[in-house]
Amino acid sequence: MKLYVRAKAGAAQNQIKKSDENHWEISTTKVPAKNSANKAITDMVAKELGVAKSRVEIISGSRSRLKVIGII
Repeated sequence: MKLYVRAKAGAAQNQIKKSDENHWEISTTKVPAKNSANKAITDMVAKELGVAKSRVEIISGSRSRLKVIGII
């Protein structure tokens, strides 16, 4: 399964908005330094989908606001 995510780091609160089943907008309070925002985003996706954190990975866009996230 692939998710297409628009990420917003440094937001006021953690939040997930779903445009449709595969297009999400995720806001996190973490800053993008040292990959902490990416880690927070993958953790939020895992929790939302009810899967293990190890099954969620960023396929592309690790340094971009637009990301493709894969769920194994």
